Order: sequence, then structure tokens, then C-alpha cells
Amino acid sequence: MKRTQRFKRPIKPTTTIIKAKPRKPKLQSQFQAEPTISNPFSFEKFPILTPDFYQIDALDLAPRLLGKYLRRDEVVLQITEVEAYRPNDSACHGRFGITARTAPVFGPGGHAYVYLCYGLHSMLNIVADKEGAGAAVLIRSCCPVSGLETIQQRRGLKTEKSVLLTGPGKVGQALGLSTEWSNHPLFTPGGLELLDGPEPENILIGPRVGIEYASAEHVNALWRFAVAGSPWISAPKNSLRPP
Repeated sequence: MKRTQRFKRPIKPTTTIIKAKPRKPKLQSQFQAEPTISNPFSFEKFPILTPDFYQIDALDLAPRLLGKYLRRDEVVLQITEVEAYRPNDSACHGRFGITARTAPVFGPGGHAYVYLCYGLHSMLNIVADKEGAGAAVLIRSCCPVSGLETIQQRRGLKTEKSVLLTGPGKVGQALGLSTEWSNHPLFTPGGLELLDGPEPENILIGPRVGIEYASAEHVNALWRFAVAGSPWISAPKNSLRPP
């Protein structure tokens, strides 16, 4: 299959934007305009994803992460926006080779890679592909599902609006992450976990954000993915479009 077709596998051929549907109060979803986080998160039908889920190209893994759940203690976030970073990618940290900082990127898929941006923001990436590949997916935005009070305390922001979690630094802060979480296995119970979740009906694609230093080929690559119709997407939104 051609590389440009990879992210199209899970997408249904429709232009209808998904809207919230009335349902019994159980699990909250990113498809709502604003979350209502009043019930405990029920994860019985959403198991922790196994290591083999991650053993694919980052460009394939990125759209598959949309709708999945990140859980740390009482905080549960649903992934709404991601970016793929691949081997031989002039925007990927792996371009520097294996260093003390980037070593987790070259580990086997399914581990966290957390780095500091501007020395302040903890950016969560999910390592993709086989060991030695040097690829990962950046978690750009999420929707809060459980633990809103803890999220607000960590963010220092008393709001339920999308500004709470639209941006990779905000996601890391909401989960209480530091670089010490780098190389943590997301498939091991306890700590930080990645759980299965519903696949969005429609997604948007666009170029990645803040990589002006990369080659023109990689600056323009449509390796950013987001849930269509969700308010939980970071800026700029006008660069996103249907596939």
C-alpha cells in the first residue's frame, strides 16, 4: 500500500461531521461541545492496549490513536489531535541520533517519550514502530473524561472549555508528567496507561505545527491528525482539512 494511503484505512467515505447523540450517562466523549464530567470513568470495555498495537509506522499509528484514552490515576483524557514523527524525518528528534534525551524514541513502540519544550512544557509522545526505528507520535490535544478537578488544579485554570487541554504542553501538565516518565511502558497497568477507545467517524489532516526548521518536504507533509467536529483541537485550525 502506498504511504499516502496509510492514514485513510480507518476513514469512512462520508463528509458528515459526527455530532453528540443522547446516551445513558456512562462514558463521556470528545464529540460533545463541552464535557460533562460527573460520573466515574468506566473502562471495563476499554482494555489497556497491548505492545503489538504500537509496532507499526508512526504515520499509521497516529490516526489510530484518535479516540483512545490516556489514564493516570483518576485522570482520564481522550486523544483528539496528534502528529506523526518518522525515521529520516527532519522534524523528528530522532534525527540527532541516540542521545540521553532521545534514547526512548529508539526503543520499542508502546513507551512514552517525554521531553521539555522551552525548558517548561512536558510534551508527551508515544513511541511507534520497532526498536531502533526512531519514531513517535506527539499528543497535541485531548478531551477531559474524568478527574476534572485534578486537571484544573494541575493546569491552574478553573474552566471546562477547550482551552484547558488544546496543546501538547497542556496535556502533559494535566497528566502531571515530567521527563522522568520518558520510557514508561504504556501497556503496563499502573502509572500512565493507554486504553482502547471508540474510533472517530471522520478525521482532519494537515501539516504539523512549529517545525519551520525542517525541510520543505517535511514542513508540508500532512502528518497532523485531528477528530473532525471536535472543539478540542489546538491552533491553527484553518490548516486542517478532510483527507
